[in-house]
Amino acid sequence: MTESPLDTSARVHQPGVIPGQQKIPAAADASVWDVDAALLLVEDDSGDALLVEEMLTDSELDAPLTWCKTLAEARRFLLGCRTPVCVLLDLHLPDVNGLDAVRQLVESAPDAAVIVLTGLAEAETGLSAVAQGAQDYLVKGRIDPEVLGRAVRYALQRKHTERSAAAMRTSRLIAQENARLERALLPIPLLLDDSFAVAARYEAGRAHGLLSGDFYDVVQTADGVVHAVIGDVSGHGAAEAALGVCLRVAWRTAVLTGVSQLEQIGLLEGILVAERSDPHVFATVTTLVFPPGRDKVLVARAGHPGLLLRRGTEVGWVEPDAGMALGLLPGAGRWTITELDLFPDSELVLFTDGLFEGRTGPASRLGEDGLLAMAGKHGGLGPRAFIDALVAEATESAAPYGGLADDVAVLHLGWKAGS
Repeated sequence: MTESPLDTSARVHQPGVIPGQQKIPAAADASVWDVDAALLLVEDDSGDALLVEEMLTDSELDAPLTWCKTLAEARRFLLGCRTPVCVLLDLHLPDVNGLDAVRQLVESAPDAAVIVLTGLAEAETGLSAVAQGAQDYLVKGRIDPEVLGRAVRYALQRKHTERSAAAMRTSRLIAQENARLERALLPIPLLLDDSFAVAARYEAGRAHGLLSGDFYDVVQTADGVVHAVIGDVSGHGAAEAALGVCLRVAWRTAVLTGVSQLEQIGLLEGILVAERSDPHVFATVTTLVFPPGRDKVLVARAGHPGLLLRRGTEVGWVEPDAGMALGLLPGAGRWTITELDLFPDSELVLFTDGLFEGRTGPASRLGEDGLLAMAGKHGGLGPRAFIDALVAEATESAAPYGGLADDVAVLHLGWKAGS
């Protein structure tokens, strides 16, 4: 029997065609039926392949057609394809048969639109193929150019719609998860009365756009003492955010159960070491205790940056004694408590290092000195306006060089005057 020219010549229209794979030229003239996709025919019968070629030409679909005789060849082609693809798939191939062909193709090329080609007696199989992930099916004996062209366009559109819907679902899930993490990382301060003022701000860095491992909390116990914490887990992503949540909840629990300030830090390190997925993950933390006498604050630092002390319109930088960050050398940390005197109008501002590590030049960063100078310009602002101004100016100064790369958490704390 004489072989069709389709079997004896490989007419290649682009480089990289795999052995045994045949390129069939598309219609010469563009039309309203143009599709921005490639067509892949997976069919071992040369006669059926020739009929499909002729119908595609008559349908005026202006898209390149590639013919593969086995599913293995088709999978290799799809692996290297960088454009949308519509696959015309016969269910009876030398290397796979029936619905298993659909399953394997969908698993290996989930972004491809699939139209199954069935025999006259296989309509039920076609419906089952759609249930397996194909976009449509066509009965070979009932195909004409118009039906084939329309099926290809519809299959590509359905696949695009499916992918868009999946992306939207994923985005919603991420947003919901991020909202849960946000509620856990950035809680409402637990204050028993209105004698203490808290203002807070969190800004996600450009590197990820979602919350990461920065956390803070404020709790007032029954004896009138106000406790505060701010921390920063190294790295970015959901794992770091979850670890930050774990540390914040553990800290609040420790405060409410009467654990001392230094014991809290040791407890947080133990939890960090137990819960981290990478032994290189560490965390910096500062905890503060404001006794009800209002004349002092007790500060314990574990590798965390210093803080700003506001008094009236003046702003100064304070560096209490600092011990090692949590998790760097578990069990070797030596943390101490520094007592700072407070005046009636004193307020403290804590922050994570993302606030001052943004680039302000090709080889320069804002730094602690730059942040202090910036804060001094806004010394006359109230708590909320003050921290908003710091974040806004730090963001603006880093904008020409990619923006703030790290998360920023800022916490403004102080007793209310006259309360």
